Amino acid sequence: MTPTGTVTGAIIGNARSFIWWEWIFRRPGEIWQRTVEHVQMTVVAVGIGLAISTVLSLIAVRYRWTYAPITWIGSLLYTIPSLALFVALIPYTGLGFVTAQIALVSYTILILVRNIVAGIDGVPAAVREAADGMGYTRARRLWSVELPLALPTIVAGVRIASVTVIGLVTITALIGNGGYGTFINDGLNRQFSTPIVLGATLSVALAVLVDAALVLFERWLTPWARRRSTL
Repeated sequence: MTPTGTVTGAIIGNARSFIWWEWIFRRPGEIWQRTVEHVQMTVVAVGIGLAISTVLSLIAVRYRWTYAPITWIGSLLYTIPSLALFVALIPYTGLGFVTAQIALVSYTILILVRNIVAGIDGVPAAVREAADGMGYTRARRLWSVELPLALPTIVAGVRIASVTVIGLVTITALIGNGGYGTFINDGLNRQFSTPIVLGATLSVALAVLVDAALVLFERWLTPWARRRSTL
């Protein structure tokens, strides 16, 4: 065999040992189960984070002096390493879903609050004045005018938060919450590369899919923005 043939054969052999495709093809049921777990953890965390952040953002918009402390606390939570946060929470909330959700939600607050407030602040003053001139109350103006116009910025924040949470959910497998991190942990424990590659690849694919879905959702929610961009 020529030197080139030897090198090519070695590469193919290493690729086969790196990913055992038969192992993957034999587990469609488990892959689906982990996908459902990963999506559920993400949806719950982003949903709760969005609800909390919306309330905090409305408080910050109404009482401007609260914006700095709210974002300061959000920044503090965002900078805590996930594993350290798990360790701090486990004595109080134990291993499982609640601990994972507290950690995941905490990482969404800063992102979502900043985007919601920025979106509302970005509404032109002339639009607010027009709404006031039509007799809108402050609350009606917020819900009927300001929040709809802020939707592109808000959805952008949801996109960032969702992708962030999808990545962090892989770590929650360390405290028994399933998801794609289960594959990664299994591969690390057994020094078996196939489940590691599978878990990482599925996490990236899910993040890309969710981001694209949210882009389409934003376009559906804000048809006026799409028409304006074509003018």
